[in-house]
Amino acid sequence: MTAGSDAATVVPQSVARLASAGATHVGAVRKVNEDSWLGLPDQGLWMVADGVGGAAAGDWASQQTVGAFVDFTCPAEPPAALAAVRAALDHANATLRARLKRGERAAASTVVVLLAFGWHYTCLWAGDSRAYLRRDGRLVQITRDHSEVQELVDGGHLTQDEALKHPRANVITRAVGGAEALVVDRVAGRIAPGDHFLLCTDGLSKMVEEAEIAAMMAMFDDDAELCGALIERAVALGGEDNVTVVSVRCLRPAIGGREHAGY
Repeated sequence: MTAGSDAATVVPQSVARLASAGATHVGAVRKVNEDSWLGLPDQGLWMVADGVGGAAAGDWASQQTVGAFVDFTCPAEPPAALAAVRAALDHANATLRARLKRGERAAASTVVVLLAFGWHYTCLWAGDSRAYLRRDGRLVQITRDHSEVQELVDGGHLTQDEALKHPRANVITRAVGGAEALVVDRVAGRIAPGDHFLLCTDGLSKMVEEAEIAAMMAMFDDDAELCGALIERAVALGGEDNVTVVSVRCLRPAIGGREHAGY
């Protein structure tokens, strides 16, 4: 399920102005696109999901995950907004778990959610779909993969380059639908003028090196063009998986309104 528009959208916020766009592609190898994305710029919410389970199970899982947010209305206060996001994720988790209880094929999905509020952001995720932040010319991965190879890297048993080629590189340790209780990680911070967030599935991060992603983010001023170029590059390098990218950037300083304490 894909929502939002592939064209860049500029939406006045209560404090900052954000531009955003997203796109998805089946890749060069797969026959089914198991990725989904959602952009709700008027609510300050963007997300990417990557289905696990193969064939209909995988794309259904990612569709259910983003579908839980289609009618999302962000509460005015940060704690309530965060609770609403968690409730929607828990609802998606319950939907996916119900499939397994009915004796159907198990299905799960990664998820990464970016929520912007005033001059603050929070990011929640489960699995190996990623969020990056480019600030002052430097690209930083603000999420940390929930995967077997990341645990090996953290333990000093693999390098990042070795992890990419490891036979269990696609095995994730957390996902929506992966357990009765969904556990997500969260990172939060302030948004600065010029900040540029990028959400993506591993179809991008495993094909295009971070240095090249950073260079392309600096090269394109238009979010829709950037998403298209990143996808085109991933496919050109082999396109071994579905590729989904969402770009969100802060355009200029505050234009009025309230500022809140954050999430």
